[in-house]
Amino acid sequence: MRRLAPRLAPEMPFEELASRFRASAALKNWHLGSLKFLLLFFKCVPICGITKNLVLEYQHWRHSQKKVSESTVKHDLQCLKHVLFWAVDEGLLAINCLSRVPLPRVPRKCRPIMSVGEEQELLAAAAPHLKYVIIMALDTGMRRGEILHQKWEDIDFSRGLLSVSRSKTPEGAAREIPLTDRLFDLLWESRENEGVIVTFKERSIASLKSAWGSALRRSGIRHYRFHDLRHTFNCRLLEAGVMQEIRKALMGHSSGEDVHATYVHIELPQKREAIHRLQAWVATQEQELPNRNQRSDSALKG
Repeated sequence: MRRLAPRLAPEMPFEELASRFRASAALKNWHLGSLKFLLLFFKCVPICGITKNLVLEYQHWRHSQKKVSESTVKHDLQCLKHVLFWAVDEGLLAINCLSRVPLPRVPRKCRPIMSVGEEQELLAAAAPHLKYVIIMALDTGMRRGEILHQKWEDIDFSRGLLSVSRSKTPEGAAREIPLTDRLFDLLWESRENEGVIVTFKERSIASLKSAWGSALRRSGIRHYRFHDLRHTFNCRLLEAGVMQEIRKALMGHSSGEDVHATYVHIELPQKREAIHRLQAWVATQEQELPNRNQRSDSALKG
């Protein structure tokens, strides 16, 4: 039997569309938080009636409900656009009325870069499973979700390589990252044949929020988001003289940021050289750390 083409349903309430979307394979974890608020506002609105003016009303409403950043509101609208594009793909909508509506502009913030001294203090205060995660983040630049889904089967000890098991971007999927010496030793000491690498009480981990907050408080260092560790990895590579294309290849950055950019294939030896440079840079920072602390103490006494 021929499959019947889906019928357009522009009058469908957003609530029903959201329900169908959540049951589909298109749903990602990051959609769930935004959908919670989108449903409160757009619940009974026909999907063909979600226009630019209504989106502006949503932005005002969202800010009136709770103090949120423009970044959070932008995140919500990205989710809304994604759901409506899905409706077009499913044949429920002829066009996405928001396709040409610009998202709110979010001012760029200066992201903090964790020093080697702060890293040592954080590791000393971290729970064992979190220590594992922190080292993986700082030595590979992997995202939190990538680390928590990383499997033992994708570690090649003979070649000193990690193949990313699961990523949010096509560029990040199955990319190879050479292991630093300390990460190799850490993984080798607790190696298994299969399963998720990072566990707590022999179970996979869904969230690091509690362990991360506790480690920050105990360490006494300034506040960092977990994602700042990925930014720190990138900046350390930059300080070590690693080219942008190699940094992007290691981190699995999307190449869609620049539509005119041509994909540059980065060979494994270039990645290995980048990790060697990173290790050398960190080692230099560790050697200089006692002198810096001594100068800081002298300045405080003075």
